[in-house]
Amino acid sequence: MSVNFLGVMPAITTKFNADLSIDHDFVREHVQWLVQHGGTAIIPCGSLGEGATLSFDEKIALIKTCVAAVDVPVIPGIAATSTADAVQLAQAAHAAGARGLMVLPPYLYVSDWREMKAHMSAVISATPLPCILYNNPVAYKTDFLPEQIAELATEHVNLAAVKESSTDVRRISWIRALLGDRLAIGVGVDDVLVEGVAAGAQFWIAGLVNAFPAESVRLYDLARAGRHDEAFALYRWFLPLLRMDTVPKFVQLIKLVQAKVGMGSEIVRAPRLLLSGAERATAEAEIATALATLPTLQNLAGTE
Repeated sequence: MSVNFLGVMPAITTKFNADLSIDHDFVREHVQWLVQHGGTAIIPCGSLGEGATLSFDEKIALIKTCVAAVDVPVIPGIAATSTADAVQLAQAAHAAGARGLMVLPPYLYVSDWREMKAHMSAVISATPLPCILYNNPVAYKTDFLPEQIAELATEHVNLAAVKESSTDVRRISWIRALLGDRLAIGVGVDDVLVEGVAAGAQFWIAGLVNAFPAESVRLYDLARAGRHDEAFALYRWFLPLLRMDTVPKFVQLIKLVQAKVGMGSEIVRAPRLLLSGAERATAEAEIATALATLPTLQNLAGTE
């Protein structure tokens, strides 16, 4: 089963009802809206989707909702506190219709390469689905070095891509130097998209796309086309929002942006709480400025 690892792949937020149950009706509407605006895959159950607060059954239900709603690949995040649970989740996601998996290191436990390799290998081997290795040492404290990624790619034919979220764009060139075209490389941090594409990244697993899909797709397209001046003009407008993807309260911030554009709500599950005080005021001011200077869709839709 193949996935074309190109384009903008939204890592979706999970909208909750007032009672903190998942709002599946909104999820359906949201993912369809994202695909209509150019999203090439849907990534549920990730960090931005508050995957750590979702039960096993909730994750599978969410995957099924996404699969039924869109024709593009659904590639859920696979993370758990134990290897056995991650393997079970991977297999259940496959049965639910996922066309790929985004594999994370285990929650809570940070160790050496021998143990992390065993964990990742078990999850990647659990299904025949193409897998994205998610490297985010900033958030998860486990850093998969390019040589280690190459080792996994040599041993697992279905390791198809890497989501590089180290924030060090040099990693993209390093992985390419070791592996050539063996793995597709994706940008996983919103505010290095243009730099990452210039280094050779082929796809973007994006966060602010949840609120601004047309702008996100246009930015990616301009960067891929090498239209640097146009890309930077859009990037300059977008950067204050894109930087919201790189801080501990990125979930609350991105959900606040969604609420301000009328595509979602701020509700989060504890231990997260709604933004308040000066932190909220700063975010609201940045969002207001972005909305007041929003580029027109006509300008975003120029020809290649």
